[in-house]
Amino acid sequence: MSISSEDIIPFGQVRAKFTQLAEKVHAGQEKIITRNGESYIALVAAEKLDYYHRLEQEHIHLLLMQEVVQGLDDVEANQLLEVSNLRQKYGR
Repeated sequence: MSISSEDIIPFGQVRAKFTQLAEKVHAGQEKIITRNGESYIALVAAEKLDYYHRLEQEHIHLLLMQEVVQGLDDVEANQLLEVSNLRQKYGR
C-alpha cells in the first residue's frame, strides 16, 4: 500500500481528527503522523500490526535457518573452530 499526502497528518491535528483517523485506519488505510515536519509515528489497524509481527517472526526464523545451513556447510567442509577460539573471538 502506498502512502499519499492525505495519509500524512501533523501531530498537532491528531487530537481533533482522531475519531475520523481511527475509522479510516480500521477500514484499511495507514496514516503517518509527523512532528516538526518529519515522520514520527504510524497508525495501523491492529490486525495489520499482528500481521507485521508475524512477518517479523518468520524473518527471524528464516535467518536462524540460514545460520543452521551455514553451520552444516562449515562442518561438511571441515571449517571448524575450537571452543577456546570461539570464546576468544566473541569475548566469552
